[in-house]
Amino acid sequence: MSLHKTDFNLLKAFDALMQTRHVTRAAQLAGIGQPGMSAALSRLRETFQDDLLVRQGGEMVPTPRALALEPDIRRVLREIGRLVEEPDNFDPRASTRCVPIRLSDLLSRLLLPGLLECLSRDAPGMELEILHLSPDATVDALEQNRIELAVSTDLRAPKSIRSEFFFRDRVVIAARGDHPDLVRLGTLEGFLATSQIKVAQSPIDDRFADRQLASLGRRRHVRATVPHWLAVPDIVAQSDLVAILPHSIASKTQAQYGLALLEPPFPDTTFDWSLYWHRRLADDPAILFLRERIMRIRPD
Repeated sequence: MSLHKTDFNLLKAFDALMQTRHVTRAAQLAGIGQPGMSAALSRLRETFQDDLLVRQGGEMVPTPRALALEPDIRRVLREIGRLVEEPDNFDPRASTRCVPIRLSDLLSRLLLPGLLECLSRDAPGMELEILHLSPDATVDALEQNRIELAVSTDLRAPKSIRSEFFFRDRVVIAARGDHPDLVRLGTLEGFLATSQIKVAQSPIDDRFADRQLASLGRRRHVRATVPHWLAVPDIVAQSDLVAILPHSIASKTQAQYGLALLEPPFPDTTFDWSLYWHRRLADDPAILFLRERIMRIRPD
């Protein structure tokens, strides 16, 4: 594949096809006719020497090659869009920039309602692409420009990654309100005697439970490990399992699920959420705009 022979409109067609998994809908999304999108798909297949999308039943299914290409092509299109949109003349009301941001499901619940309301008012053409990545994957994505902003905690990031304090949080023990051992859960022995649920991608469980318990030569009994925060309140409310949760999300779900929130038996319970971005974007006006808007909606 030769760069000087590449038609970059094909990359836009590829992105539309991957979003819709349908030739006609992709044509509508890209603003071209259905025959033009069919021709673009044929040229894409020839360019990449792969079928890219194959029909299975009533839908088009991407091949492994297409799935591997998708994030890089989307990143290239984003970079081209940034070059076309003059940074010095950035106007949030006129911007159509799509910004990929790392947010967990927890942070999405806390921040997205306010942030999207703000964008609807102040930057109606801007788009956000939300990705939920592990801490290590978040650092890699910032380095490789697959994401442009991240909200996370305790990232072990190189000097190329800049950060700004967002808000201070603390962990609590969440249990159902009528848990049979509620009065003892705030003690070390009561905490260890109760089976627990853990969030897999988060460093919070490790820092505020496993690591502190290990320093005491103790360990807890984890009955289940789940990948998402927002699954936890439902599970806790319907079982005798307990969980370590950030107070920011536990307090929002407490009344809905009838949860009891208790102070953990650890000496260290506070932590900081921060915004992270790569230094290449330190003066990018769209990223500065989003950082400032996110700062406005920091949780109480």
